[in-house]
Amino acid sequence: MRDGAPRDASRGAVRVGVDLGTAYTVLLVLDENNQPLAGDYRFANVVRDGLVVDFIGAIDLLRAMKHDIEARLGFELTHAATGYPPGVPRVEVRATANVVRAAGFDCTAEIDEPTAANAVLQIRDGAIVDVGGGTTGIAIFRDGQVISTADEATGGTHFTLVIAGALNIAFEDAEKIKTDPREHARLYPLVRPVMEKVGAIVARHTRGFNVEKIFLVGGAANFAGIAPVVAEITGIPTHIPGQPLFVTPLGIALSDRV
Repeated sequence: MRDGAPRDASRGAVRVGVDLGTAYTVLLVLDENNQPLAGDYRFANVVRDGLVVDFIGAIDLLRAMKHDIEARLGFELTHAATGYPPGVPRVEVRATANVVRAAGFDCTAEIDEPTAANAVLQIRDGAIVDVGGGTTGIAIFRDGQVISTADEATGGTHFTLVIAGALNIAFEDAEKIKTDPREHARLYPLVRPVMEKVGAIVARHTRGFNVEKIFLVGGAANFAGIAPVVAEITGIPTHIPGQPLFVTPLGIALSDRV
């Protein structure tokens, strides 16, 4: 804690998670009982397909989110864990951690996104599929242990690109209507092929593992109809937990070593 920084000792030890996503960056703070205390999420184009492409922009965004949450809480956030898509090169994992450090945190842990999600879901047998902005990450669990991971490009950003092209509107406008549940029935025929591609990715990487259940998390899992499409393509029952955008950030925060 820097000299003069506000603090509230009654809060106890907090855990902080940073999820630098292709579409949304999420900052989540948990209290000493691992319950959400504060958080923020913002749309940003600082990551592409799981890789940091705008280092300065990512730092500035995360620093601003950190400052806003600290002002709300009344004390400084000094440490955080971060996540990364499975299978990305180690140099990219370090780049994500360096963004967290440059924004003013001590980076205490780096965890792959599906494993982080399972810290929340506690799946012993099955697959967790994190459909993020740019990639679909898959982790297969047996007896609570990861036995296979994979990550391929295709996610919510591809939904947005298809909508923007089909309706001849700006990417930002397409993103707005994509996240409006009232628009989903109208947009579903446009984005179903992308859902099918997500399903094909999952089918390819679960083949041969006797997966009986799939759990979808990530922002794109909020789009109505994606679970039935993935189930149809894979032949595996597919479920979406509540608030799927925040499952992985919550798991990342749980990995923060305080």
